[in-house]
Amino acid sequence: MAETDALHEDQIAYWNGAGGTRWVAQQERTDTVMAEIAALTIERARVQPGETVLEIGCGCGGATRGLSQAVGAKGEVLALDVSAPILVSAVRRFSEASNIKFVQGDAASYRFPEGVADLLFSRFGVMFFGDPAAAFANMRRALKPNARMSFACWRGLTENPWMMVPLEAVYEHVPRLPRPEPDAPGAFSFAEPDRVRRILLEASFAEPTLESVNFTLDLASGGGLEAAMDYVAEIGATSRALDGQPAAQIAKAKDSIRRTLAPYRHGGRVALKAGIWIVQARL
Repeated sequence: MAETDALHEDQIAYWNGAGGTRWVAQQERTDTVMAEIAALTIERARVQPGETVLEIGCGCGGATRGLSQAVGAKGEVLALDVSAPILVSAVRRFSEASNIKFVQGDAASYRFPEGVADLLFSRFGVMFFGDPAAAFANMRRALKPNARMSFACWRGLTENPWMMVPLEAVYEHVPRLPRPEPDAPGAFSFAEPDRVRRILLEASFAEPTLESVNFTLDLASGGGLEAAMDYVAEIGATSRALDGQPAAQIAKAKDSIRRTLAPYRHGGRVALKAGIWIVQARL
């Protein structure tokens, strides 16, 4: 557990450093690329007017806006993220929304108000805990007795060519990132359904359901091949693989990304497949 705790702390440092800065810079494009996923995740959560929603890993608010609209003026969204630079952006974007409260904190240890939320919600924000069962047990304390949970997480890397294809392209020129252990925190740590079920049952949730959903993501947001290359080079594992590399190697890696993404270009779109789980459970 000490090793996974250290990786958890690495995640916090990353999102308060280079990762957070990059995420803010790509916020508008990410909102566009992930808009369909956010909308479906909110739809599946069946958010009702007047409800209180606890959103974990809210980022710059890509799903927060939809949650805010769904709960209405009589509801509230408590939106938590571990990253200070990301939350600065989110607060600036939604300063006029009276039913959103942004909070900086680590959901694994944050002292949530008890029994206030009708829904625990996340879009890709719950896969980064060193001890996920303990983290979910901590979040559970914020939920009302009849509350529910709904979150989106990535399936495996091979089921997400939008991430795998550019990553393999840069590996032609830079060293491969260390292969994470199956239980290590990271984007794909919830890829295996049995592990997700075990974590949630250990945290005293009811038996969860996992719905497999496929998407096609336009990595260019309509802006063509160069826009797609710029985007994937600045987010996720691809950006981590390029961190600290010599400028010449980065230039070669970006050329490889362009070449590899070219077959997926259709006009201004560069469209690749993505696969997620939508996970739901009740108390």
